[in-house]
Amino acid sequence: MNRFINNIRSALYAVWSFKLRTAFCLFSVSLGIASITVIVASVEGAYKKAYDFVEKFGPETVLVFGGSEEQRATGEKMKALTLSDIQAIGEAFPTAILVVPIAMRGSVAISYRDVKSQTLIIGSTEDYAMSWAWPIEEGSDLSREDAASGKSVCLIGSQVAATLFKDTSPIGKTILINTKIPCNVTGVLADRSASQLGMNLNDRVIIPIGVMMKKLMNDTKYISAIKIKYQQGRPLNHWMAELRLFLRDRHQLKEGQSDDFTIVSPEEIIRFLAALTGSLVVSLGISGIVSLVVSGFVLANLFLLSVKERTREIGIRRAVGAKKRDIFNQFIMESSLITSAGGGLGFIMGYGASKLLPLIADFPMYFSWKSFAIGFAMSVATGLVFGVAPARSAANLLPIEAIK
Repeated sequence: MNRFINNIRSALYAVWSFKLRTAFCLFSVSLGIASITVIVASVEGAYKKAYDFVEKFGPETVLVFGGSEEQRATGEKMKALTLSDIQAIGEAFPTAILVVPIAMRGSVAISYRDVKSQTLIIGSTEDYAMSWAWPIEEGSDLSREDAASGKSVCLIGSQVAATLFKDTSPIGKTILINTKIPCNVTGVLADRSASQLGMNLNDRVIIPIGVMMKKLMNDTKYISAIKIKYQQGRPLNHWMAELRLFLRDRHQLKEGQSDDFTIVSPEEIIRFLAALTGSLVVSLGISGIVSLVVSGFVLANLFLLSVKERTREIGIRRAVGAKKRDIFNQFIMESSLITSAGGGLGFIMGYGASKLLPLIADFPMYFSWKSFAIGFAMSVATGLVFGVAPARSAANLLPIEAIK
């Protein structure tokens, strides 16, 4: 124990005495650890955001879009889903709690008095907010009578409310949509506080589907999507398979013909975000590991130079009774202390970098004990692995030659 304590003291003294060497090693290791920390935090953030989104999406819920996956990938639009599909699905699937139509149009002009903006307009029914588990913060939801009678009423997102009304309540006020459609505000959706895939969720206006199709889309048949929520019971994949067969039969698609619709489930959303995160991990991971390896080589070379400068110190220690393992342990402790401190500094740098990333791109970051633990473990490992060669070189010095 006394030898161990003496080795620690000698290591701390050497780290403090050779300040330039320590600074170079510390800085090189901290850069690599900062990269690793950002990677871990971004991966955790992406998965946390994915599961948060799935929770809002609904675990027993699917979203059906018009058009096949190939057509959507190429940006080609296809009109396939109709209002009559809504009724047919509701009749064919008694286990479907909610079957909600969705029609969308982006970048539509809205205004209140002299305040103007552009937003996403969504046409739906009284079940829209319920299907997305979206509370009403102020006012009331669209009613069944509103949807059936085609009244020009609307729900607005919190961002729209803040933009158009600032410090006044929007309830009961009338906004203009597309400069010609007056719409009475009945309620404000609660703030969702985050964006998904670059879209601000709070920047939207929801109006009855009939008003949307007649006055804004000039189309009384086709819709953009259908949100379906099932009862808990059978696995969601079972309902998806049945829904696919039902829609193919209803749309009179022949065998071998591609679907003219796309069914999206919570699992597919997670897989998509995981693939997106994976590409980020590969690119950042390679740069982070390369940076850490380079820092390890910097540390090893600086320590080998330090061994030559400290031959007299090593010789004196050996002459007064220090064994090879004492010299070896001292140098390993020195490198581990420096890289551990570099790990702490790298974590702080990574945390600071994460605060700057939202200014460049909207990417989720989440720091937990894993970020620190992985960064710290890799910094210690760097010190142990790359400190072996210099420590062995110092331990193998002959006392007589060292003190010449």
